[in-house]
Amino acid sequence: MGNYINQENSSEVSGVGASLVSSYNDRIRPLLDAIDKLRDLNVMQEGIQLPTIVVVGDQSSGKSSVLESLAGISLPRGDGICTRVPLVIRLQNYALSETQLQLEYLTKVVPTDESNVAKEISSATDEIAGSGKGISHTPLTLVVKKNGVPDLTMIDLPGITRVPVHGQPEDIYEQISGIIMEFIKPQESIILNVLSATVDFPTCESIRMSQLVDKTGERTLAVVTKSDKAPDGLHAKVMEDDVKIGLGYVCVRNRIGDESYEEARMKETKLFKAHPLLKKIDKSMVGVPVLAKKLVQIQANIISKCLPDIVKKINMKLNANVSELNSLPQKVSTVPEAIATFMRIVGLSRESLKDLFVRGEFGEYPDDKNMHCSARLAEFLDKFLEEIKVSSVNNSSEKFLIDEIKELQEAKAIALPNFLPRSSFHALVQLKIKAISEMPSNFIAKVWDYVETVVIAILARHCEKYPQFQSRMTRAAHNLISSVKEKSTERVSGIVEMEKTVEYTCDPEYLVEWKKLLASSINFNQTSAVINLGYFGNIDVSHLRSYPNGIRNDAFDLKCRMTAYWNIVLKRMVDCIALQLMLAIRRFVNCDLEMEIVNEFMQTKEGGIERMLIEVPSIAMKRERLNRSISVLKESRVVLAKIIDNIALADD
Repeated sequence: MGNYINQENSSEVSGVGASLVSSYNDRIRPLLDAIDKLRDLNVMQEGIQLPTIVVVGDQSSGKSSVLESLAGISLPRGDGICTRVPLVIRLQNYALSETQLQLEYLTKVVPTDESNVAKEISSATDEIAGSGKGISHTPLTLVVKKNGVPDLTMIDLPGITRVPVHGQPEDIYEQISGIIMEFIKPQESIILNVLSATVDFPTCESIRMSQLVDKTGERTLAVVTKSDKAPDGLHAKVMEDDVKIGLGYVCVRNRIGDESYEEARMKETKLFKAHPLLKKIDKSMVGVPVLAKKLVQIQANIISKCLPDIVKKINMKLNANVSELNSLPQKVSTVPEAIATFMRIVGLSRESLKDLFVRGEFGEYPDDKNMHCSARLAEFLDKFLEEIKVSSVNNSSEKFLIDEIKELQEAKAIALPNFLPRSSFHALVQLKIKAISEMPSNFIAKVWDYVETVVIAILARHCEKYPQFQSRMTRAAHNLISSVKEKSTERVSGIVEMEKTVEYTCDPEYLVEWKKLLASSINFNQTSAVINLGYFGNIDVSHLRSYPNGIRNDAFDLKCRMTAYWNIVLKRMVDCIALQLMLAIRRFVNCDLEMEIVNEFMQTKEGGIERMLIEVPSIAMKRERLNRSISVLKESRVVLAKIIDNIALADD
């Protein structure tokens, strides 16, 4: 590829009135056309940087004059910033003597001529950036087909100014800096830095900006204008290169006043040949023809260097976009498709929930412990049982048997003394149940909150490619779980209420446990204040010695009966709650959830299944963007394939 674009004959592009056309314009033109075509396709918006010559300079540095000299046409002039938008100048050597000019902007193509081009550029700029003094990032393209011009594409940027004048925005410097940095930052950009010979180069703002992105200057070429106005020391300035211009300097004299471009070239040649100071500058560093030749060579080299990488990046971006597009949900376009997709999602969600809650399988989530539902539900139940046991135990020495004694005292009646009153036992049961009455409902709420998080996660996973289904499925699940939670709470409240109604068990363990506890009866004749009561532990009984022996014994008997019975109550309550809960979860997973979701879609007044045909705006926009991007990248790939094939044929 390098050989293809660097073959040139021995003819020199110099001398009075010489054409600015490089000797290998016919070879660089196809490559440049390909790059220009890619720019027209807006491939840079896809993150593909194109090799570009970017023209920058401080205000009044002579940028416009340099571009006029290269293009051979007049550009807008005036006070302040004349270039208010990125001006893409495409120069194309034209075999015919008649010049063809046209402007391209905002989807418009406007033919013009040499006498009107400056006015048309100003008019187009006003249309893009407004009629004031503001600037815009939107480019304006000027196509120049003219005999003798070099094949070049350059982007002229607004001149740098620090102080806003003539109605310019207060942040004009920041705006201009932003545009310039956007264009010169990519490594594919060649910076054509226009400097006035009348200023110290290190003080130029354009130099400071280019050094920020090109510290070594390897992609910066400097054009020194107004050489005739400040010839003293110019030779030293360009030779010493204090500002690191890696691609070198070219000193020029631009057209002045009404001079023709041919007259300007003649006077430029004479100036650098005859001036006692300027003639010291090497001839390879002076004149617009030399500048044109250097730019064409630099442009050829940068395109040659970047083209393989551009092809690679386009292919990578295209493959990534196609993959991303394929990962999007298939667009549902008919009601039967929507119903089939809907039922498939519901079925997959049901099976996933069955695996997690019914079958105890979690192969879909091996590393996510929160989705190991059987184990988590067992943990919830174990914790509930532990908490309910702890909350109902009271072995404090200070209160040991006090509650029982109080209840016995209040149950006194004219009756036989060797019978414990049932009312005392009933009152103690009521106290214990009251202490734990809120815990079953809280437990149920926690479990169903957990179930809801799992269900929402499952639905989200299976609806991932069809977000238009997800919100309504989630709503149906939430509504159903709220209803089931309420019913479950009512059922466990009924279980608690049942325990309050009557004290009963047919479990023989009650009598066995009672007798075992009663066997460790209290001997208040012991001198020690703390005695061991087996199941109840070491108890300080000194506070009980003030009570009669009979009531102490009855209280201990009541305590043993209550303890034996309460253990059965807790087991019965936890077992019953657990069974009720698992039954509700199974019904929820096996049929209730599916029915609720179907009802949500089929019986709604919001359009039902038809609403599924409406793609979520974010997905629709993403699909449109990807399709547009893929189209651009495919066309770009075709453009590059053609030019690479032509290069291969030429090399053969």
